[in-house]
Amino acid sequence: MQPDLLGLEISPGELRRLTGFEPEDVFRPSVLSDRSRNGSQRWSFLLNEILVALALTPIIVGFIYGFLVLPFFSSSTVIGVVLLILAPLGVIIGRWVWRKFAYPQVLTVLLDEVDKYHALIQAIDINDQLADSGNTQNHLRDREKIIAALQLIREDLVRALKTERILRDNKKLLANNQELFVNNLANLQALQVSTQAGEYAQLLHQSFQIALDVQAELRKLQSSQ
Repeated sequence: MQPDLLGLEISPGELRRLTGFEPEDVFRPSVLSDRSRNGSQRWSFLLNEILVALALTPIIVGFIYGFLVLPFFSSSTVIGVVLLILAPLGVIIGRWVWRKFAYPQVLTVLLDEVDKYHALIQAIDINDQLADSGNTQNHLRDREKIIAALQLIREDLVRALKTERILRDNKKLLANNQELFVNNLANLQALQVSTQAGEYAQLLHQSFQIALDVQAELRKLQSSQ
């Protein structure tokens, strides 16, 4: 990956600093439903949930069996087997419900936009590699303008994530931070107007859509105050 693309990425460490959460811990339905883009994330999430459920099952079953079953029903193999089946299911469902309410919906949407943004970077990187291999058909015209558009998107994403955390941590701080709601949508529109047809137009259109989505989430944050 070329240096200008590397500088555009938002690393997991930066996301952790911006949001206050481990990005992979945030429950996002899109990670589970998208079978093309987030396969590794989906299986990693599911595997982690299964391991946690299995680890907690002996503790839960032991507590229920020792303090509730034995005093009233004496020893019961059937009840023990039922508990071994229900306990991990209860842990998984309980953690799903907890995750759903623990992480704000705006944050999950913004992290989805970050994934889309990184997908654009990967698409440009693939075109760069094909162009370097001598495949001139995959050379992006006006590559500098695409990079400029992605820089604007990155600024908006970082600003939106900062805004979400500030409002989450301190609801009364909004009046002193109105500049956080300013975005680069006008600049992106100017870039889009000057574009030509082709790969650049498609990538810039996707960038513009991300900007619109981020702006919509910022408006939700602003209207909720």
